[in-house]
Amino acid sequence: MTMAEDPAASPPAGSSLEFKAALLLVLLALLLGASVVYLMYARGAFEETQRLVLIADDSEGVLVGMDMTFSGFPIGRVGRIELADDGSVRILIDVPRKDVHRLRTSSVFTLTRGLVGGTYLRAYSGIPADPPLPADAERRVLVGDATAEIPQLVGETRELVRNLAALTAPDSALATSLGNLQRVTERLQGPRGALGVLFGNEADARKLIAALDRGNALLARADSFAAKVDTAVFGANGMAPEARAAVLQLNAALADARSALKQVGTLLEQAQAVARNAEVATADLGVLRAEVEASLRKVGGMIDEIDRRWPFAREPELRLP
Repeated sequence: MTMAEDPAASPPAGSSLEFKAALLLVLLALLLGASVVYLMYARGAFEETQRLVLIADDSEGVLVGMDMTFSGFPIGRVGRIELADDGSVRILIDVPRKDVHRLRTSSVFTLTRGLVGGTYLRAYSGIPADPPLPADAERRVLVGDATAEIPQLVGETRELVRNLAALTAPDSALATSLGNLQRVTERLQGPRGALGVLFGNEADARKLIAALDRGNALLARADSFAAKVDTAVFGANGMAPEARAAVLQLNAALADARSALKQVGTLLEQAQAVARNAEVATADLGVLRAEVEASLRKVGGMIDEIDRRWPFAREPELRLP
């Protein structure tokens, strides 16, 4: 005899499946919560931070959660953006405690907006020995907006195009100068060349050429006259050889006169010695007189010869001692 099964003794199959489904949902919720907590931890949500306030004129391009970099590494994150009473923008940045030492009281903060790409917040610390940046410090951010220069660049480009159009116009000064330069070039290629450009007319250029021709003719005559004078003075039959011969003869005559005068001196000394003896002196004085007269005749003949050969001396005069 078999006993009948009790329905309350064995649990229903539907309750086991619900329990397993609920357990799976709980595990999934725990997994999602752990993932969120990990992501928040990885993003620094539980990290101790220090507040930094950057003041800018506008917040264009700045978003909550944007990083502030230092030497290319993120050291802070934008936590909130506020509008101040004076119309300026307050950018609140959370800096982790481990990176606060990189910011100093002399640090500079920039907000850069590029033509291509996003907006970047950067921090620069030039003097690491300065005191650390205090908590809740407010600093003015330097804005570098490349797009702000586009209107000015467009205006300058438009002005440049207008100036170029004015320069290249048919009635512009540049076109007139180019036309004048072309006419000058044509004149330079003409028969008179640079003279035509210099004087501006053909008549004056011809006068200058005629004057140059006359000057060349005068120079040729002067060269011919100089050649004739050179031949007359320094030629074989010129004055210079004759003057040189006359000078040589004069030197020889002067040498003779010097010798005669020496003889006269010797005779005078002898005359002084002979004067002590009257008889001998009378005979010697006659001889001395004859020799002196002969010497004077030689000197007179030499002077006449010099006067004949040296035509430049007008009044020759020879003084004897």
